[in-house]
Amino acid sequence: MYPTLFRMTPDDRVRYEAIFQLLQHLGWNWVGILSSGDGSSDDESQELSKMMRQHGICTDYIIQLVADIKHDIQSIGTISKSTAKVVIVCGPYTNQFYLLASHIHSVIDNITFIFPPSWSKINNLYNSHFTQINCSFIFIWPPTFTLDPDMYIYDRFSNGLHDPILEDIWIYWFQYLSPNLYKNELFGLNLQPPGNLTDWSFILTTVTPIPSYAYTAVYILASAVHEIYMMNNKSKQHGFQHLLHNVRNNYYKDSYGTKIYFNERKEIVTDLFLRNWIFRNASHILYTTISILRKPDYMPQTFPNMSNPSFWKSGKIPVSRCSDPCLPGSRKKFGFSIHKCCYDCVSCPEGEISNISDSENCMKCPDEEWPNEKKDQCVPKLVEFLSYTDDPIVAVFSAVSTLSCLLTGLIFGIFIHYQDTPIVKANNRNLSYLLLVSIMLSFLCVFLFLGHPVDVTCMLRVTSFGVIFSVAVSSLLAKSIMVCIAFKSTKPGSLWSKWMGTKLPNFIICVFSLVQVIICITWLSISPPFQDRDTHSYQGKIIIQCNEGSIIGFYSVLGYMGLLAAVSFIIAFLARTLPDSFNEAKYITFSMLVFCSVWIAMIPAYLSTRGKYMVAVKVFAIMASSSGLLGCIFFPKCYIILFRPDLNTKIFIH
Repeated sequence: MYPTLFRMTPDDRVRYEAIFQLLQHLGWNWVGILSSGDGSSDDESQELSKMMRQHGICTDYIIQLVADIKHDIQSIGTISKSTAKVVIVCGPYTNQFYLLASHIHSVIDNITFIFPPSWSKINNLYNSHFTQINCSFIFIWPPTFTLDPDMYIYDRFSNGLHDPILEDIWIYWFQYLSPNLYKNELFGLNLQPPGNLTDWSFILTTVTPIPSYAYTAVYILASAVHEIYMMNNKSKQHGFQHLLHNVRNNYYKDSYGTKIYFNERKEIVTDLFLRNWIFRNASHILYTTISILRKPDYMPQTFPNMSNPSFWKSGKIPVSRCSDPCLPGSRKKFGFSIHKCCYDCVSCPEGEISNISDSENCMKCPDEEWPNEKKDQCVPKLVEFLSYTDDPIVAVFSAVSTLSCLLTGLIFGIFIHYQDTPIVKANNRNLSYLLLVSIMLSFLCVFLFLGHPVDVTCMLRVTSFGVIFSVAVSSLLAKSIMVCIAFKSTKPGSLWSKWMGTKLPNFIICVFSLVQVIICITWLSISPPFQDRDTHSYQGKIIIQCNEGSIIGFYSVLGYMGLLAAVSFIIAFLARTLPDSFNEAKYITFSMLVFCSVWIAMIPAYLSTRGKYMVAVKVFAIMASSSGLLGCIFFPKCYIILFRPDLNTKIFIH
């Protein structure tokens, strides 16, 4: 709108990024804004509030500093009730700020202010009221030209020492004692000997230097005019255009030798200082440069450690937040306020963590990890399987399996030692030997289910006990069939007598066991079992288990084994009363009843468990069914062999 307007400093908005980073660095997200009442800062305050929202910082209120009693009452109530302990000031310096502050002195004492460069003049206004803004922040444009105060002291002030207005200014702002004692009393000063010119000089030289923008503007304009007058007459005829061109494009140097130039927005490019000032007393100000915004991008440097107690009124960094920070392990929950900075904190859901404060979302842990108790980091999940070192039940299984295997071996030795006795020879002693070997192997296959599973053990687990039990049950089936044939063959001229011998039992065992072997081979060929890591069934655990690969293959093995057991049970049940020499069909009936009961009860228990408990159910079923076969079939015979030899005779058996 005004092509001939040149700014002596960059636009005030260049400090916004520094404000945002300062607020974020100190954890402040809930602020108030004060703007000048003349309307010059309305756009600035609104734009600042909008940009802060984009950076996650909320504005509790925006108040104009106007001289209106009703408005002041409303402003006092707003500031007093607000939890914002940081206030950003926009616009030029105004005395209305101190009029408002005087009404809420105790509230102001707990507020940290951030002032724009236009408020830098308050560095030179020594007044006891200014302690209200102690430990606040201010942006300062560095001086380009500084003036020699002695020149003004001796050339101007020395000639106006007796000027009433000039004298009043020095008395009011610098507490200079006037020769007029009445004035000293009027301004509330102690009656002391009047000052002299040296005192005035000292005061002026201790004033914080303020950049002389007017001097800079005059200097630039004078330099541009001088250059025009050094040109030829033709250039002078277009003096105004040449003046704009020279001001716009020429380079100048300030008192420090630094180049001065206008950027594309016709603003002088210079650094910007962010300072923290401390009012030691009414006449002593200490300020510290917190960060320097370097031209031309004005990105603030890293902020120093701000925990120094001297930076703050209370000795520590104030808290200016609408809500307390959500600690790691929790997240923000919005909804009860229109401000994004106001929220509740809720714990992260199961399986998720947050490792930073004020997290808006929780993140899931990888499959191999799980949140710790505080839900602020992911830790490796516990690995679960039937371990030899961690699970006492494994030691129990191992001990029982070993003892059972040794007991079976002992019975096997007893049967070999008494192999020529009638009770051993009855019902085919070779089938008894095969059955005992199968039971021994079934106890030993328990160890395939214990310890850390691998692909090989996973493939051997079900297939091994499936084939072993198929051989054992086939042996019992053969025994039951042979009992029936033996009864039939006792009749004169019976055709069943030709089936007596070892060929038929061996054929039965080979055929029915071979079917199970074919099922297992097919299963292993198409979709074999393999080691699997279950990361979802249990929270915080990785279950190392065997995946059956093919569910059809797994249940085919169990189903066929159950079919053999059912057929054997039926035949043995029908043959239990036949008058044969030492008819063991009734013992086979009991053994098959125990066998079928164990595996039928195992199925719902197996389906309702996971992980190592599922494996424990399998192991228990194997051991229980094997023990049932051993006890029901062989314990009665061992009792007769060892303790009732009088019954182990051919005469008694017949």
